Amino acid sequence: MHFELRLEGPAKACGNQCRVWVSASGAITADTPRDFEAFARNRNIRGGLIAFDSDGGSVVGAIALGRALRRLAMTTTVGKTIDLASSGEDRRSALLPNASCGSMCTFVLLGGIERRVPLQARVFVHQIWLGNRRDDPTAATYSAEDLALVQRDVGKLAQYTMEMIGTVDLLEASLKIPPWEPMYQLSRNELRNMRLVTSDDGGAAPTKAALKRVTTIANGVRAAVNGRGWAMNEQSGSVALARRHPLTIRGSDVGSFDLKLSCGATADHYNVTYVETRTGSNRHAPGSLREVLITLGGTSFPLKIISSRSIENQTQRDSLASAQVPAALIKRFAEPIQHTMRVETSSADESSTVIQLGNAGFARNFPDLTASCDGRTARHDVSAEIRPVAEGARETAR
Repeated sequence: MHFELRLEGPAKACGNQCRVWVSASGAITADTPRDFEAFARNRNIRGGLIAFDSDGGSVVGAIALGRALRRLAMTTTVGKTIDLASSGEDRRSALLPNASCGSMCTFVLLGGIERRVPLQARVFVHQIWLGNRRDDPTAATYSAEDLALVQRDVGKLAQYTMEMIGTVDLLEASLKIPPWEPMYQLSRNELRNMRLVTSDDGGAAPTKAALKRVTTIANGVRAAVNGRGWAMNEQSGSVALARRHPLTIRGSDVGSFDLKLSCGATADHYNVTYVETRTGSNRHAPGSLREVLITLGGTSFPLKIISSRSIENQTQRDSLASAQVPAALIKRFAEPIQHTMRVETSSADESSTVIQLGNAGFARNFPDLTASCDGRTARHDVSAEIRPVAEGARETAR
């Protein structure tokens, strides 16, 4: 994270009322609190405003930074700082409200003795996770030490939230959102109820004169599919590269889905099959699947819904969709570096899911799939998925 002291401009527009603020942008690391302390040491920023534009970062770094802001009785807000063309020695800037503060940045906001979030700004929350396993968390392995580390940081975060006069609702909302879902944007009411907003004046920065005083405001049927990464899967002589993943909405488990990649009709394409089981509540099945959209390498393509039928006393729905995908996109996903695939769905009951799926195991197994496709003897038959769904049979997922 980079810190800079900025002065509003142009000078002719604001005259003696030009505002001053600290611009804080970039990722929060373990070194960020130390960098901020060094920045603040010879500057008169006590009681001033600091504007964040950050996607978050280190839990420990964020907590220490938030406490440093509280010691200086600063006001926090969300804003993007841009340079203005200036003449003379004065460097002038503008503070724009169209910015975002996500993940651990949200908890840094709590460090302000006063907290302001402009209407145009966006504040997001998310679970904390081990950074080196965030891209494909369900495919990773975890030791007892890993779990102890996460639980320790959750405890520290809970203590910090109470210390900053936040609410447990903020922590609860964050811990609901797993790393395979997009970050959840807090509504205006949630920002108020969680005490991330103590003033609705839009985040105005203080003037030079204001920096001299300290603010005192208180504050269907599936063959067994690997759930730990992509793996080769064979069913009735049909070969596919497959992956199972939880299906969640704001962290609540609503089912699971299998994504299967098999040989296409030509070497230029692969078949992608999406098989979903979704569970309803109160003796009612969820709404029928209306759309499945997959985004890979910046390109999105819709899948055709083949079947979406309720089974087992109408409390569960199995759905099937498929499409042909260009081989060039699949080959890029098979590169031995981290890539993600975005899987979005929408249903008749207006529910929707967005899942980020990693490529763990894909590069290792992709050559086996291409070898089977070269012979064109093991093409995956989508109709094999349709028949059991219609019959209502089930097989326990592993």
